[in-house]
Amino acid sequence: MRTLIALSALLASAPAFAAVPVMTATPEAGVEGRIITKGASWNCTAAGCKAASDSSRPMVLCQRLAREVGTLAAFEVDGRAFDAEQLAKCNAKAS
Repeated sequence: MRTLIALSALLASAPAFAAVPVMTATPEAGVEGRIITKGASWNCTAAGCKAASDSSRPMVLCQRLAREVGTLAAFEVDGRAFDAEQLAKCNAKAS
C-alpha cells in the first residue's frame, strides 16, 4: 500500500508531457492529399500542409517536405515562422 501511495505522489508531482509541435507549410504549387515523409505525416489542402511531430529538427522536416512538394512560400513551427534565411535553406532541397 505504501508503494502505491508513493507512486501516486510521484506521478502527481511529475511535469506534464510537452505538447507535440505543430508545423504548417505553404507550398507554392497547390498540393492536396497526404504526404508521408520520414518523421512526419502531412495533411495538405488548398490552404496548405499541416503535421505534428516530436522531431527536434524542424528544418530537416521542412527540407523533406520541400523535396516532395517543391518550393515552400512559408513554414511555421507552433506559429513561429521561418525567417527568409531559414526558408531559403529549406527550399534548397526542393525538387
